[in-house]
Amino acid sequence: MPKNASAVHHQVVPAGDPSPQTCIQVARQAAILAVTAADDAMTAVCHSRSSAAARPEAAMHAAHKEAVEAERHADRAEQYADDPTMPSSAPLYCARAAVDHAVRAQSAAGVETTAEDLRAELERKLTAAEYAERETERRREEAEREVEERAATGMDADNRDRAARNRYLAEGHVAALGWTAGHVRVLEAAESGRLYWRGGQARQAARRGVWNGGRRISRDRTEALFAARFLLAVRQDDSTRVLAPSPMGQTALELARLHPAGLHDNDQAAYEARFTRVRRRHKRRDDQKAAARVLPPLDSSARNLYRKPVTLTEQRARAERDAAVRWEDEGGHCPGAHTPRPAVESVASPPVRIILPLHRHTAVQPALW
Repeated sequence: MPKNASAVHHQVVPAGDPSPQTCIQVARQAAILAVTAADDAMTAVCHSRSSAAARPEAAMHAAHKEAVEAERHADRAEQYADDPTMPSSAPLYCARAAVDHAVRAQSAAGVETTAEDLRAELERKLTAAEYAERETERRREEAEREVEERAATGMDADNRDRAARNRYLAEGHVAALGWTAGHVRVLEAAESGRLYWRGGQARQAARRGVWNGGRRISRDRTEALFAARFLLAVRQDDSTRVLAPSPMGQTALELARLHPAGLHDNDQAAYEARFTRVRRRHKRRDDQKAAARVLPPLDSSARNLYRKPVTLTEQRARAERDAAVRWEDEGGHCPGAHTPRPAVESVASPPVRIILPLHRHTAVQPALW
């Protein structure tokens, strides 16, 4: 083996797809060769005797057909190269197709298939310098796209993928909940920490901790969500019950926000949709109606697959909290060191008693009162 074999090996590396400009040039050259072959076939027909013109005419038509296809793919290569919505491999696909049609046109015309030589241009391997330059350009474009995506969504790539999976999940499960926009509003009030139950009525307090007055919330929807375990009740010292979303309720709320088209227009439409789903499970009409009045739980697959995306702002806040915890764990302030102490968080409110639902293994909780 020659001494410079390893050097030669490192100078040529697989390059993948050629540049769009190369694809356009090859496709256009292939189209020219195909058209030239079709013209040659037509000239052969003109010079042939009428008694023996059948075969040259067939060759002419075949060559003409292939030439038209070669030109069409050459035009598409130029269009796709200028279209940012098309995949990067589209110009290469068109160039290869144009070369294939050019070879068939030359073969049909009975001329030398010089278009075969164009394949080498599409398969040529780049040198190490060319490959490095292309990789640098590709990474720069990826970095620019990532910056744009982060600015638009506030999330990194992993969490954007998670959000996309959640949207797909919502499309398949929100309609099965049998909800209206009113159910979403009840859960949003509970999510705010200001939804409470007192005297047989649900209300949204003006602010947390003030369990008096406030806007009325639908009693029927609140009871239905609580019975279906989308809400949990926390008893206060004055017997007021503060309502909060359960883990299943929080997941269902997030999915409903992602796919509001799956919500029904009104309570009657939601009831009819639930009735259609449970009708075959019961024989008696009264049992069917009773089952339709109960909200079904969120499917277990949706609960297991849903993962809430974390924004970049939330990631930074979490990192700051973790740093503060580590700072405390490592002993906090040291004499002689001017390390700023992190801000003291507000004192946690005293614990309250949580009402554990009866019949834990059933899908329905007891009433709120």
